[in-house]
Amino acid sequence: PRSDCIAAEQLCLSDSTCNATYRTLENCALAKTRFFPLDHDSRVRCLNAELGLGNSSLLHCRCHRRMKRQEHCLRVFWTVHSSMTDGYFNLETSPYENPANEEHWKTDYNRLAALLSGKDCSQLAGDATNPCLKATHVCNLSKKCVRLRTDYASICTKGAGSEDMCDRRRCHRGLRNFFEKVPEDFTKRILFCPCQDELCGERRRKTIVPDCSFQYNTKPNCLWLLDSCLEDHICKSRLADFQQNCQPADMSPDGCSQHNYAACLQAYMGMIGTPMTPNYVSNSSVEVSLWCTCESSGNQKEKCDQILGMFESNKCL
Repeated sequence: PRSDCIAAEQLCLSDSTCNATYRTLENCALAKTRFFPLDHDSRVRCLNAELGLGNSSLLHCRCHRRMKRQEHCLRVFWTVHSSMTDGYFNLETSPYENPANEEHWKTDYNRLAALLSGKDCSQLAGDATNPCLKATHVCNLSKKCVRLRTDYASICTKGAGSEDMCDRRRCHRGLRNFFEKVPEDFTKRILFCPCQDELCGERRRKTIVPDCSFQYNTKPNCLWLLDSCLEDHICKSRLADFQQNCQPADMSPDGCSQHNYAACLQAYMGMIGTPMTPNYVSNSSVEVSLWCTCESSGNQKEKCDQILGMFESNKCL
């Protein structure tokens, strides 16, 4: 099995040859994050260092979505694979372990849902017509779900609608905490609940508190959004995961190159709480989008359209 990148890093640092190669790669990655243009000799040195890792466990290590010290793990991954981000935004490989190989926890969602349906409460009367409301009520019966949902809601609604007051960074971190730490039985039902009317759709769209986490006063250019994402290890990793698992394929009968919708939805959820947070575009639609525009993109219009199209017209998603 692949080791995680923190363990692989420790192993490498204990070996003098691997240690020296890794330190070279750290300098290469640092130059990239600071946008220092590398001269020809430096580029060759960085590429040779990456190739020099050979069969090192560092080259094949991965991270887990719910692991402790996730940012450290991702930093190690991108240090070793920094050449993959050259030139274009197709990141090729996800730093995350295949979801099938990750440990899945048993949840008590069905037991709580059954408990809920047995209650005769007038406040629950709307559950039958509003699946999003029902999913929220079930979440409220789980200590972890209600605690983490309340946490991010209180952060994201403080000063929402006023860009000076809303702490977007903290709001995003709270959202990531919720989607990473609460079992998917709860989070998927809250985010992807099927709606028949606008009241339900509004609750679904407001799951991520759009005034703070999603919308700016004016729509930024999608290329600016991408640049913000690539500067952040978590966002860059989630984008790579999304591109790998939600890659559309025109020739494929299901329109999806990986044929794994569960992995695609999980990767989509991973984008929430990053600079490229997506959301539903309205209360009466299941269409999703980024909050950005491709107007005034100049000669990069095609690239900008492709970024926006990953969410707006992705058959796989």
